[in-house]
Amino acid sequence: MFTVTNAAALRADDYGFFGPDSPTWRVWSHPSALLGLQRSVVLEHFVPSPAAASQGPRTDPRERIDRTLRYFLTVAVGDSRSALAAAAELTRVQSETAAYEPSAGRRYAADDPEAQLWAHVTGWHSALKCYEVFGPGSLSHADEVRYWADCAVAAELLDCDPDDVPRGRPEVRAYFDRMRPRMCATERSQNAVDGLLRAPIGAAGPVFWVATRIAAPATVATLPRWMQRLGGFEQADALTVAMRPAMRAALTALAVRPLEEWILAALAPGTAEVLREHRTSGVPAQQRITRPVDARRAGTAG
Repeated sequence: MFTVTNAAALRADDYGFFGPDSPTWRVWSHPSALLGLQRSVVLEHFVPSPAAASQGPRTDPRERIDRTLRYFLTVAVGDSRSALAAAAELTRVQSETAAYEPSAGRRYAADDPEAQLWAHVTGWHSALKCYEVFGPGSLSHADEVRYWADCAVAAELLDCDPDDVPRGRPEVRAYFDRMRPRMCATERSQNAVDGLLRAPIGAAGPVFWVATRIAAPATVATLPRWMQRLGGFEQADALTVAMRPAMRAALTALAVRPLEEWILAALAPGTAEVLREHRTSGVPAQQRITRPVDARRAGTAG
């Protein structure tokens, strides 16, 4: 099983790469991040990759969402040691993952830099999109600039080039425009997406089964019409419009701490543990933020 970090030591050493005043902490610790991760993993399947070739989302969709969000949340709010451990474990798992994608006629490795960049950018973009649509709303200009700078810092943990990470809305749009000709939907990828949006009850359990069916229209509502058509899950405009205030109200109600913790533990137990430790962590040994390169150097020296 993919284990990201020892949550008991989530933030013992330092404030990690971003710190408590960062928009990254706010976005990734908000309940809307669950929707963001559903959206992100759906988007992954639009580009041929091990994710698109995999049947994992239908066999264990809850674990797929949980381990992905657990990784992103650990990197966002954990200390540098926890984040580096999460990245090392992700790299180990990805190095063992390869698949043949029939639509492209080639094999893909999960640690391919382009595949990593796509998963990374869609993850950060989707978390922010759902935070804006269903959460507190748009970030200030300064916070948005910082958020995308943070996204590039987090990319330093991967094999992709941080210089390829978009630094704002115009660059994000340009990145998606560049990727659009490569996007496609195969029978296999559509089955995987269907498993993420409407999880099979036998694979996910009744709570997750219900949750995906409630969340799916909201997640789809954040995607442009052409993506909905491509994925084969186009929905009526009236439903898209209605889902925005409805899900915003639902997430506001979910912010009541005991209810939120119970639901998150049922849907994504590993993520729930990381979030709990994030909220209960005291002041770390070193009250500073660092960079991955410096954290790696310090770890090597230590």
